[in-house]
Amino acid sequence: MMVDPERAAGHVEHRGTTYYFCSKGCAARFTAEPEKFLAGKREPMSPAIQIGGLKRQIAAREPAAPEADPRATSHESQAASHEPQATRYICPMDPEVISDTPGACPKCGMALEPMIADLRADTQAANPELVDMTRRFWIGAVFAAPVFVLTMGDMASGGALMHRLGAGVVNWVELILSIPVVLWCGKPFFERMWASFVNTSPNMFTLIGIGTGAAFVYSAVATVAPDLFPATLRAHGAVETYFDTAVVITVLVLLGQVLELRARHRTGGAIRQLLNLSAKTARIVRDGREEDVPLESVQRGDRLRVRPGEKVPVDGVVIDGSAALDESMVTGESIPVDKGIGDKVIGATICANGTMTIEAERVGNETLLAQIVRMVGDAQRTRAPIQRLADRIAAYFVPAVVVVAVASFIAWGLWGPAPRFAHALVNSIAVLIVACPCALGLATPMAIMVGTGRGAHAGVLVKNAEALELLARVDVLVVDKTGTLTEGRPRVTAVDTAAGMSDVELLRLAASVERGSAHPLASAIVREAELRRIDLSAVSRFMSTSGRGVSGLVDGHAVDVGSASFLDALGVDASAFTQRTEVHRHSGQTTLLVAVDGRAAGAVAVADALRPSAAEAVRQLKAEGLSIVMLTGDNEETAKAIASQLGIDDVRAQVLPGGKRDVVAELEQRGHRVAMAGDGVNDAPALAQATVGIAMGTGADVAMESAGITLIRPDLRGIVRARRLSRATLRNIRQNLFLAFVYNTVGVPLAAGVLYPFVGWQISPIWASAAMTLSSLSVITNALRLRRAEL
Repeated sequence: MMVDPERAAGHVEHRGTTYYFCSKGCAARFTAEPEKFLAGKREPMSPAIQIGGLKRQIAAREPAAPEADPRATSHESQAASHEPQATRYICPMDPEVISDTPGACPKCGMALEPMIADLRADTQAANPELVDMTRRFWIGAVFAAPVFVLTMGDMASGGALMHRLGAGVVNWVELILSIPVVLWCGKPFFERMWASFVNTSPNMFTLIGIGTGAAFVYSAVATVAPDLFPATLRAHGAVETYFDTAVVITVLVLLGQVLELRARHRTGGAIRQLLNLSAKTARIVRDGREEDVPLESVQRGDRLRVRPGEKVPVDGVVIDGSAALDESMVTGESIPVDKGIGDKVIGATICANGTMTIEAERVGNETLLAQIVRMVGDAQRTRAPIQRLADRIAAYFVPAVVVVAVASFIAWGLWGPAPRFAHALVNSIAVLIVACPCALGLATPMAIMVGTGRGAHAGVLVKNAEALELLARVDVLVVDKTGTLTEGRPRVTAVDTAAGMSDVELLRLAASVERGSAHPLASAIVREAELRRIDLSAVSRFMSTSGRGVSGLVDGHAVDVGSASFLDALGVDASAFTQRTEVHRHSGQTTLLVAVDGRAAGAVAVADALRPSAAEAVRQLKAEGLSIVMLTGDNEETAKAIASQLGIDDVRAQVLPGGKRDVVAELEQRGHRVAMAGDGVNDAPALAQATVGIAMGTGADVAMESAGITLIRPDLRGIVRARRLSRATLRNIRQNLFLAFVYNTVGVPLAAGVLYPFVGWQISPIWASAAMTLSSLSVITNALRLRRAEL
């Protein structure tokens, strides 16, 4: 299991890495022999390793992984990485429970579900639990029907049937017919009841097992040895039995399990739809020939042909031709996107028209679609903070129900109508059955499962349930300008030079130095030099001052490129370019000053175009009740010029990379719940600091790792969709919890018989079983409504 570091029972520092454990015993064993347990580790671990107990893959009994053969080819190593992995199973209510085989959760008793994360997984495979429960239901129904008919026939005839056949004979017939229903069809319930005792984790099957078991055992003893019972309980020479109650409850619970498993199968439809999006074959181009091959055989570097109407098989880059791709199944945007040479393409998107050849870059489980599937699956297994309420209640609920059932038995046994014992037994069983906490446990996980799947189809990837819940409560959105509000691909708009310096020479010197920087503005200068076919020179003594500028030695000349404050700090007088710089600033352009050998040599104006949807997105976000704060490293005048075009009032300019986190922290200290949207490496600390971090899917991997939500397309309208999804999911969870509480709040007192003294109403165990099943189905059905949520 994976362990939350905040809830870990212990942690150990070993060789600069922190390992977390779910129990102190495991931590102690690891401390004693760390190398023993790390011997089988096959992949490099991140700085904060989360180990639950002693995982199978690093258990002491497993031999160390063999060293990779250096003679293996890249195709062989890639093929090995694409080998299908065995399916593992997880509990939807207790995600820390993971098993290599299907079965029941030892904590809550629910059927485990497959952890789908492989594009080769069989999405049409039958659910073994559903198959088993369906078979038990039909067999149970066949044997239970005669028992039910005998009981109802006797009631309809006013006891004439019992008198004619003999009460003892009827009891024996019902006993024989009930044995396969209760003891075989209902066997899983008793096994899960026993597991709940062993694990001290009472659950719905604890109540079902006690209820049906009590009715069956009482009836069986009454049939086999009626003389053990007082004469007051006998009628027609036999004791009244409750085989009908035991068999009908068993069959109804089986029916409820079948319906629930089918409904839960539908909640995982989003992942199955995503899995089904991937192409099954690819058309590979080799030595001038083309042939269709299975998708699994495609390797990085292969050249693939994509024709009209076909799916792009893997992630790659266009190397020949052009086409319009329908990316709606991955990004949620319905308008086809034109792709040409050099453009990136996403696997599973559809070629609407045109034809192209792509070079495979990411294949198998490395593709964006595979990452989406993994992220959605991981998010569906996380818990939202609101789930803690249900967890706390569930911890006390089952013991409380048992107490109520015992109290009901005592009350009916002392003050109920004759036969008192029979009434006491029936009502206590009804309390146990109607109060099953399944609906309470399903309320949050089902909504999260459906909601995260709905988000994936809208281009919103949720990393964890907590982020999905908290986004609905955010009141401030902090947005990084470059790459978020703008295209993130700035271009040079003007080059101003001093006397004696040409445009070409200035760009050559500036681009040569900027080539060592990863800043978007630096990339714009280098790109401009490449477009003009200017040959760049080697740089020595390169130095970068974060957020200010760069310096280096080019062909014996000291070159400095950066902001006015950067050159001022170096003692360079750039006042000759002040007027031109101001003109550029007023139009929303950023100016980089260039100094050569300590003298101002020129200025390069760079502009980053606004995203076409940015203004509309800002309006929609404001309509959602969010205050927008724009962060940028630009000077204040340029920043305000851009903000005014978008209708943003709160602008924080000249913010260095390290200061973004401080801005977020300051807003949170004022009591705001802050969402941060960004795409760069320097945004990662702020994304991690924010209440909810939102990463743009085209940005750096570290940004996406730091964020709770990722937008597949770099479009702020995705935040609007994410917020609407968050609100809809949170609303759905509250509705589910309300439904679960209503059923139990109303059902338990009625089953205990509180209305009997006033209106003579009682709930039979059979009706209690039907109500219990209905409560679970109502919660699941309500969660399924999220699939149609309007975002």
